[in-house]
Amino acid sequence: MGSLAEARKGNIWTIVAHYGLQLVLFSIRFADSSYFLGWQEYEKNPYDEVKNPKGIIQMGLAENQLCFDLLESWLAKNPDAVSFKREEQSIFKELALFQDYHGLPAFKKALVDFMAEIRGNKVSFDTDHLVLTAGATSANETLMFCLAEKGDAILLPTPYYPGFDRDLKWRTGAEIVPIQCSSSNGFQITESALEAAYQEAQRKNLRVKGVLVTNPSNPLGTTMSRNELDLLVNFVTDKEIHLISDEIYSGTVFSSPAFVSIMEVLKDRKLENTQVWERVHVVYSLSKDLGLPGFRVVSSQTQYLLSAMLSDRKFTKEYISKNHKRLQKRQNKLVSGLEKAGISCLESNAGLFCWVDMRHLLSSNTFEAEMELWKRIVYDVKLNISPGSSCHCTEPGWFRVCFANMSEDTLKLAMQRLKSFVSSITIDNQTHQDLKNMRKKNRTKWVFRLSFQSFHDREQGER
Repeated sequence: MGSLAEARKGNIWTIVAHYGLQLVLFSIRFADSSYFLGWQEYEKNPYDEVKNPKGIIQMGLAENQLCFDLLESWLAKNPDAVSFKREEQSIFKELALFQDYHGLPAFKKALVDFMAEIRGNKVSFDTDHLVLTAGATSANETLMFCLAEKGDAILLPTPYYPGFDRDLKWRTGAEIVPIQCSSSNGFQITESALEAAYQEAQRKNLRVKGVLVTNPSNPLGTTMSRNELDLLVNFVTDKEIHLISDEIYSGTVFSSPAFVSIMEVLKDRKLENTQVWERVHVVYSLSKDLGLPGFRVVSSQTQYLLSAMLSDRKFTKEYISKNHKRLQKRQNKLVSGLEKAGISCLESNAGLFCWVDMRHLLSSNTFEAEMELWKRIVYDVKLNISPGSSCHCTEPGWFRVCFANMSEDTLKLAMQRLKSFVSSITIDNQTHQDLKNMRKKNRTKWVFRLSFQSFHDREQGER
């Protein structure tokens, strides 16, 4: 098959066929990722409280389902927005016909105001600099197409969202070079790790075009410190490269420290109207904060509905507050359930998941042992969680576990299953250790008896 450039010389069907082949290659390539394999296993045997109570519980999906009642309550109180009316007059035809492809002005204004509200109104956004896409995935890929190509690289701190291997590299031809972070400092970015990643890219003859971070972090569930953000700004300034701050989880920060947007750092450092300002890009979506991943804001109908919802400042204030409280309560239940099973987590304050430490459950300190443990959890315990290796974590034994995409009862059941599993491992390990100790004790007695018998025989011989 020829290149895409060659395909473009033909007709539209040639291009579709070319992409069709890439879709097949994509399916084959990413089927080997444990992150996607876990999803496949869940889809074969999904848990249902009534229909399939012994099925796999989905804990690998970062989805916020805790505040649907608030959304549905607003929809019930605002029937005009739902039925596409303005002052009780239908505007369906108006919305169905051609609209500005930059987006409805009312929606863009409501969106930037909501983004500012989430950030404590410490920063503001310009609607003229807002580009709408069908989700954050599309936004990140579009940025890659704009900034990089084959032979170029983007630096990403580990651990990172497994989907980035697909979103950033698949069609763009760009490469990802990891910024290696460790548990020794809570997986925070350091200056030495940044420089090491940059040098590694150069050794591979890759041109570094930028750094991409998720803040709050997926999969860590933590917000970046001001020191880390300052470090990043200094680094991209020195290297004259771009910085992409994926802030899709910015509205999920439920406890201190507070979320600090990269925009706030730039503003505090008075970097507006500088080259650095022009090379910083913020990615945001309503899919995590509002729990609306199915609402792709590329249609005028969706934009009209959401502009009405987000313009209701009383509603957004109440929603943000209750969302934070419910996320914190649910995260506490997960952490408590894990603690009862003898498992700890990285201390977190944001996101829809926890970064869970199961290193003590590994049979050895290897990624092979991590995969063995992961398979037992998926196939035997029937919980789909994401292993750290799928997130490019440098240390085996860490797992991302989601908590906001299920009912409280389902989470309770998941913790019961995990506790029983850990108890069985503990018993097995104890039994194994007891056997080893018994063998060692018997071996010691046997050696002692043999030595004593040998000494006795020599004594008899000398007499």
